[in-house]
Amino acid sequence: MQENVIPHNFSVDREMRSSIKGHGSFLLWFTGLSGSGKSTIANAVEKELVNRGIHTYILDGDNVRKGLNNNLSFSPEDRKENIRRIAEVANLMVDAGLVTLAAFVSPYKKDRENIKQILGADRYVEIFVNTPIEECERRDVKGLYAKARAGEIKDFTGVHAPYEAPVSPDVEIDTTQVSVAQAVETVVKHIENKLKIDE
Repeated sequence: MQENVIPHNFSVDREMRSSIKGHGSFLLWFTGLSGSGKSTIANAVEKELVNRGIHTYILDGDNVRKGLNNNLSFSPEDRKENIRRIAEVANLMVDAGLVTLAAFVSPYKKDRENIKQILGADRYVEIFVNTPIEECERRDVKGLYAKARAGEIKDFTGVHAPYEAPVSPDVEIDTTQVSVAQAVETVVKHIENKLKIDE
């Protein structure tokens, strides 16, 4: 069936869209355990970027699972498909000229490598929110760790399922050591050159 799928080449490309917006486009991928602070930091980074006039869009785990991926479970196979779909959506958004932010546990190294392959290394920024599991579980913002420990949730990352931590992320943040404001400053400083476009 795939041999009958022939992509159309359109006249307007990513560079043209970026030039209209006045900044580069790429994906900021926030990975880390549930409760690590991924979504909080991604939200704060987006707010800072919007305040600077940057066109953005944010994709978040729970929101995507309620819509696009509401037919997927948390089995390893479905986790892989969840991340693949998100990467493809993010790729379209980056192609549209947006700085796209994605906050997902994304526990498997191979899946994160696949995201980088889909986007291209130059359009992928991996941000590891490396908050210790003890702190994530202490916070238990959504009550998920308690449910996992009680056996109410299966395949929960950090409890019953593994989290393969990034070995060399572009940015690493431990929220027990830095504030949200400091984390935002670190991320924004890292991407400043990516935001620039060649005139």
